[in-house]
Amino acid sequence: MHIDLRDLRLFIHIAESKSLTRAAERSHLSLPAVSARVKELEAQAGVRLLYRAPRGVALTPAGQTLLQHARSILAQVEHMKSDLQRYGEGVQGHIRLFANTTAITEFLPEVLATFLAANPQVDVDLQERLTGEIIRGVLDGTTDLGIVSGPVGADGLDKLHFSTDQLILALPPGHPLAARERLHFAEAMDYDYIGLHEGSTLATFMDGLMQKTRHKLHIRVQVSNFESVCRMVEAGVGIGIVPASAARRHSHTMKIVTRPLDEPWALRERYLLTRRGDSLPAFTQALIDAIVAFPGHRDSRAA
Repeated sequence: MHIDLRDLRLFIHIAESKSLTRAAERSHLSLPAVSARVKELEAQAGVRLLYRAPRGVALTPAGQTLLQHARSILAQVEHMKSDLQRYGEGVQGHIRLFANTTAITEFLPEVLATFLAANPQVDVDLQERLTGEIIRGVLDGTTDLGIVSGPVGADGLDKLHFSTDQLILALPPGHPLAARERLHFAEAMDYDYIGLHEGSTLATFMDGLMQKTRHKLHIRVQVSNFESVCRMVEAGVGIGIVPASAARRHSHTMKIVTRPLDEPWALRERYLLTRRGDSLPAFTQALIDAIVAFPGHRDSRAA
């Protein structure tokens, strides 16, 4: 198939407007020209892409597939334009990194501050994503590196284990559970809970856990980061689950009690993901080395 990028943009306009006429207007083309381009796309694909009706058009299953690929391809083109523009401004390297909430809040600020100071001509595009999105991003090339916690079972990935962390329960002083040395999570589910915002990695993980156990947490407040969880716990609003690395850091400035959870899912292995077979630029490998060498990871492994 020989597909022009303009045809992909046109097809997206058709899918979004559900009308050849409106797509023609958005693309500054005549209606006959749009019809001809669609027919050529269908001829090259060898399948029907649109259902035509008096009130507009709808995508066939093949058309839905083309739409997904069209959006992905054009997004990559925009990434390419942005990267090339930065090179024209003197940047010699660009790294795209998808990471989970814990990585972004707990160690990447310090790692990136040191790395970028040592590599002033390298840019890093850091985005918070869920584990599934991170894995897909590495596999399809949307991102160069991924950082996840927990099991990873996708083919086509190289995994580098670089640290271990644990989910723990944060409690206000004097809480009934604070007298216990270790806890099962079931013992804490009837208390008011401080949760992370919807869409965060930990919130999604907890939602899945609740669905499996057929329970529901009583979430009093949802906040945007682990520091806010600990502050709410300190104030007595509720209890919360946070990584041990976050609890250690915030316990120096807040009056909170932490207790380990006697649950297999509480132990969180951290992995760096790259696409198998990719040859990484030297500056990307340098960032990987900086993440692995971060002192806080040694502290986590020793805890």
